[in-house]
Amino acid sequence: MLDIIRNRQEKCCDGVSRRGFLRIGTLSTALTPLGIANLSLSDLTRIRATTSKQQSNGLGKPTKSTSVVWLWLGGGPTHIETFDPKMTAPVEFRSVTGAIPSKVPGMEFGGTFSKMAQVADKMALVRSFAHRNSGHGGGTHWVMTGHNFVAADNGGGQKHPGIGSIMSHFRGLTTPTGLPSYVRFRQILGDGPAWLGPSYSPFDVQGKAKKNMQLRLRGETLDERKTLLKELDRFDRQLDKSGAMKGMDSFEQQAFELIMSKSKDVFDLKNENQKIRDLYGKGLGEELLIARRLCEAGVGFVTIHYGGWDMHGGIEKAMKSRGQMLDHAVSTFIADCAQRGLDQDILLVITGEFGRTPRINKGAGRDHWAPLSTLALAGGGLKMGQVVGQSSSKAEIPKSAPISPQDLMATVFHVLGIPQELKVKDPTGRPTPFIDGGKPIAELI
Repeated sequence: MLDIIRNRQEKCCDGVSRRGFLRIGTLSTALTPLGIANLSLSDLTRIRATTSKQQSNGLGKPTKSTSVVWLWLGGGPTHIETFDPKMTAPVEFRSVTGAIPSKVPGMEFGGTFSKMAQVADKMALVRSFAHRNSGHGGGTHWVMTGHNFVAADNGGGQKHPGIGSIMSHFRGLTTPTGLPSYVRFRQILGDGPAWLGPSYSPFDVQGKAKKNMQLRLRGETLDERKTLLKELDRFDRQLDKSGAMKGMDSFEQQAFELIMSKSKDVFDLKNENQKIRDLYGKGLGEELLIARRLCEAGVGFVTIHYGGWDMHGGIEKAMKSRGQMLDHAVSTFIADCAQRGLDQDILLVITGEFGRTPRINKGAGRDHWAPLSTLALAGGGLKMGQVVGQSSSKAEIPKSAPISPQDLMATVFHVLGIPQELKVKDPTGRPTPFIDGGKPIAELI
């Protein structure tokens, strides 16, 4: 017997109530559900069918096939022990992990980033990135969306759309291969669509979404597949008396076709060369490898949340714990993309909600500090092998003109081919620009 249950009452982090799981029960076999950012496959294909209509309205036609991998260091990474060690500053300000020189003049890395230093010619370190919200929620919202929202520090949720959702709205929700255009590894405040609508939420690779990618049938015969499609045709129209379910047969069949396609194999590292898998390693390395595979397959935006950077105490030990895995995974990703000729097409962004206080505190750690924040970039066809901007002598504030989250957002728009002047009607019906004063980082273009 086939059970299809639809429930749209789940509360999302951005304040939108919706759930779109398609659950298929037993058919003398086991077929696991596929949740795509709380959207079912049939939801995805139904949305996909609207993409051409959006494009005809001028909202969805991409101008580039580039991608962004947004590596989020949740908790607020220290800018000093990562990309601005300041070894000429007094001892209480300089990097407690020391510094690693690179072959690029003036481009030093924190002491746990020896492997990144080896690919410095393929990176750009931004040392004047700054904003004014040193709260976890507010700082995250500002960097993720380009807009400050003070209420986010007190559980206020998300007010403005995240960059990935904007890209999804502009390019369309799925790629030509049927993959979602926006994918995430674990939730980040501000990564959702806000008033763009839940359709533009990211596909969440973690948990059920990835696990349920696997279609487990007792047999692989054509008869069993036909039986499943026949059962899908029995969809109970009584579940939605408003008529919203009317005409769903084609969407259910498209969903089945997509789950049987090879597009899901992009997520499965069993399909990757074992030597490459060993090179990347486990944990963050695996996630960056999947991100590279997704971008190769046409996914436009991938976010990876790698937390543990709220280092109020014992920063030297903490950096060795978190920093070494980051160093290995990032340097491998950068080198791999360059070797494959993908460095012109994939931009890696490494950032977090803010930096850390320049002066070491009594607990041998650093506290929240937005006036100078952490940012490094690699690839995307931008000018690499340079330091962009300057910080003050003690890494307290920008010495050169500050680079803001809006400027970062404008730079990402540039890489993705999203018009800087793009406007979309907000819930009040007012055409609202996403870029409000920000400009692409000039040194990188």
